[in-house]
Amino acid sequence: MTDVTSAAPSRRRQLSAFGVICLAELLIVLDMTIINVALPSIGVELSAGISGLQWVVDAYTLTFSGLLLAFGNLGDRYGRRLFLLIGLAGLGASSIVGATADGLGDVLTSRAVMGVFAAMVLPATLAVITNLFPLPKERALAIGAWSSIAGVAVAIGPVSGGFLLEHFSWHSVFWLNVPVALIAVVLVALVVPESKAANPGKLDVPGVLLSIAGVTLLVFVVIEAPNFGWTSPATLGGALVAVALLWAFVRRQRRVAAPVLDVTLFRIKPFAWPAVSIAIGFFSLFGFLFLITQYFQGIREYSPLDFGIATLPFAAALAISSPTATVIAQKVGTMPVLVTGLVLIGAGLVVAAQVEIDSSYLGLVLPAMLLLAVGIAVIQGPATESIMSSLPLDEAGAGAAVNDTTREIGGTLGVAVLGSLVASYYVSTVRPLVDAIPSAIMTETEKAYAQASVLSVSEIRARELPSLFEPQRAQLITEMKEAALRGSSIAAYVAAGAVFVCAVVVALNFPASYRTTGMLAPEAPDRTEPRSASPTRSRSRTESDR
Repeated sequence: MTDVTSAAPSRRRQLSAFGVICLAELLIVLDMTIINVALPSIGVELSAGISGLQWVVDAYTLTFSGLLLAFGNLGDRYGRRLFLLIGLAGLGASSIVGATADGLGDVLTSRAVMGVFAAMVLPATLAVITNLFPLPKERALAIGAWSSIAGVAVAIGPVSGGFLLEHFSWHSVFWLNVPVALIAVVLVALVVPESKAANPGKLDVPGVLLSIAGVTLLVFVVIEAPNFGWTSPATLGGALVAVALLWAFVRRQRRVAAPVLDVTLFRIKPFAWPAVSIAIGFFSLFGFLFLITQYFQGIREYSPLDFGIATLPFAAALAISSPTATVIAQKVGTMPVLVTGLVLIGAGLVVAAQVEIDSSYLGLVLPAMLLLAVGIAVIQGPATESIMSSLPLDEAGAGAAVNDTTREIGGTLGVAVLGSLVASYYVSTVRPLVDAIPSAIMTETEKAYAQASVLSVSEIRARELPSLFEPQRAQLITEMKEAALRGSSIAAYVAAGAVFVCAVVVALNFPASYRTTGMLAPEAPDRTEPRSASPTRSRSRTESDR
């Protein structure tokens, strides 16, 4: 099979198309984080509880994660530019529902539908890049820049959201999408060339459905595990069903002639180990962002805008480091760069575990952020390039979907696992203190909110109380902050342990000599399925593109 691409674009149009792709990617990833700073305002105006606010975030994550594999394959079949156009237009339209919402149901609907259309866009962005830049060195630079945009979008969500909330209502985080999506649609239509697989074979409908059901259920179980309990029948039963669905998906993919995802790719070390590294890296990244949000807005009591400004160095470090790391990986090998990135992430988490209430921002908090940001940047570019270099062009969308799905599942697990650790320690410490407070100081609703999160500190402090109760309130706030910090420290050590173990495993199993050249790794095991013997799979992408 070969990849069908429209006439080769001129250098100017090639770079213009890349810029448009980065704009589309920025919009998609920004939507994952910008909503977080609007949650308190949404909660107050729509009378949404903690569970409702969690689902404002998770509704997007659930549909987005569940559909990535399916839409990556469909984009390869029917056209990546087509999926970009449909996805961006749909994202803009569904954002209007959230922008005009006056109830929580409308917000949740908007976020869920936005996730559907975002899943059409993100795999297509990376797949188009692999077609725009067939030469390995150019492709490495482009993927490094693509990776840095994704990292920056995660990091600048708080500052952009904080700026909007300083001047407008929470509806503005939805309105922002509409003009950006409209501009992106026009530019994609004008400058992005169409590309798709020439002979994709018959669509595997059961495989598509199994991938959607298995991944969606797995993500749902991870999201709800802290609420149901990690060992509850609902969590264990849901996880068992999800594993069964994914097992059935793998079995089917090994039998069909035109799979949704060629699962034998996971036998190839330059495909499998970078995917694992990305999953662990984003487990740490999203977990760290969860912890740092609680620290800045709960413990340091920063406004949303101040919080965003404090995290700008994190975004800058990501933007600078990622393209450089991808080029370095081509010179020294992918494995040393991945291991270095994982070690830097682990070091950042260890430093973060030392933070206390009165710790210096410049002396401790900033170094932790920079170590973790550089570590993530060092991993994601080379890992993504290694994954994409293990594939022929006609599977670029499916490969991009694997890359994106590992990020999402890793990030969701990071928030769920590390958040659960923090919550367990925090609740067990704060609940007895809150229960002992007279109702004259705190209502039952306020007590429940205080027990749920340290982010309630600002509301507790803002309430007018007789001076008689002031010492009790001050003591409660101090205990809440200390409990949150101790819980965060435990979670940071757990994440650091996972990262260091991953670094050792990757160092032992990933050949140090491998460099991304657009060829399948020579040490990769042979694939035994009849379709694996196709000459296309043993050629470089540049050869199959000629």
